[in-house]
Amino acid sequence: TLDSGVEEILNERLGDEYTAYYFYRNAANWCKNVNYKKATDFFNAEAEGELGHAQGIQDYLTQWNLMPNIPQVPTVQNFESLVDIINKAYALEFNLLEKYSENQKELADLHPATFNFIQKYVDIQNGEVEEYSDFLNALELVNIENKFEILYFENTYF
Repeated sequence: TLDSGVEEILNERLGDEYTAYYFYRNAANWCKNVNYKKATDFFNAEAEGELGHAQGIQDYLTQWNLMPNIPQVPTVQNFESLVDIINKAYALEFNLLEKYSENQKELADLHPATFNFIQKYVDIQNGEVEEYSDFLNALELVNIENKFEILYFENTYF
């Protein structure tokens, strides 16, 4: 079985993946409510991706004969705009990248197999941070106070 410290790390990241899942589920609902159709589809896909990440961690834990401990996570998010969602999503993904990267350092000597497992999640987070960074850069090209320009942004980048 895994060391209790390794188990704790994985259960914490499991909670983060479920937090991200509910964040994107709420983002998709918000977008659908205000009729951002492409953003709705995008955030629905992001939510499903986060659910897949959570499942991967659970599968890894059970592979080591451990019962995953799914912590309580926030299930409600409030958004003011599509720009607000993108800013919050970037912060969420960057924070998760930092956590996985720090965990990977801790696991290098503690448990090399889990170090290798976590590498996949570091790679995923690098891609997510890049994607949201691109969105933020694209938002620099539009007047975020102009609804038509935000609609153009949504149609172009989602």
